[in-house]
Amino acid sequence: MAEKLPFGEGASINMPPLFCGLNYQFWKVKMKIFVESLDKGIWDAIENGPFIPKFEKDGSSIEKPWSQWIDAENKKAKFDCIAKNIITSTLNSDEFFRISQCASTKEMWDTLEVTHEGTNDVKRAMKHTLIQEYEMFRMLKGESIVEVQKRFTHIVNHLMSLGKIFDKEELNIKILKCLDRSWQPKVTAISESKDLTCLTTTSLFGKLREHELEMNRLNVQESEDKHVRNIALKVAKHKNKQDSSDESEEKNLSLLSKKFNKFLKRNRNKESNKERYGNKKTSDFNSNNYTCFGCGEQ
Repeated sequence: MAEKLPFGEGASINMPPLFCGLNYQFWKVKMKIFVESLDKGIWDAIENGPFIPKFEKDGSSIEKPWSQWIDAENKKAKFDCIAKNIITSTLNSDEFFRISQCASTKEMWDTLEVTHEGTNDVKRAMKHTLIQEYEMFRMLKGESIVEVQKRFTHIVNHLMSLGKIFDKEELNIKILKCLDRSWQPKVTAISESKDLTCLTTTSLFGKLREHELEMNRLNVQESEDKHVRNIALKVAKHKNKQDSSDESEEKNLSLLSKKFNKFLKRNRNKESNKERYGNKKTSDFNSNNYTCFGCGEQ
């Protein structure tokens, strides 16, 4: 739910960001940017309270009647009213009723802050939890650099909003140490060639992202080359198998031809024998060559 930011309607340079009770940290930062873009005096009224013109009398400070305000004082005091109008126009009904009885803009802002961020004790507990999460931060298996940057920036921004101070070198070293073993060559190269005290975390993540894109390109190219080699190997195997099959067929044809030749030769021998021995029998069995047993004649 926290990912679905409820600020679509207020995404305009002329309208303050809307707030419906979700993701107060995001709304708080956007509100400060919007108010300061209108006038620094408006944000000063939110942060430090309304300006009340006063004058000195008998060594004490007395509030000046409104009728005696000069134009500069009137303009400066009006910042609190402008800030009230801005804040109330950004809230839904539930959030509005939380601050409807507040007398000043500062009181409204502090009420929303305590409601959604907690008291100082709650902030302190949240800070310790986030510090532990920061110290245990590691790159997850299969996670991209963009996803690492998103998680890391989220933790660091929350800690900074709670008063934690980081220097560039500390953040850069933490980022490089959280990467897994596959990134070790790039980590070593960056550590040896770059001054981590001057390099911003955005620039560091940009260099890591550039390396990741190059590695992905190489992986895709290697995968395609491997696929081409597999196809070539299959074709070669199929060709060898086909050649072996053709050779076997040639052997079978040669053997069949030999057998057929033998068959023809054997048939020719039979015909020859038949012709030779068949004529002899005809001559042997001539009735002129034999004498009848009964009568004694040929």
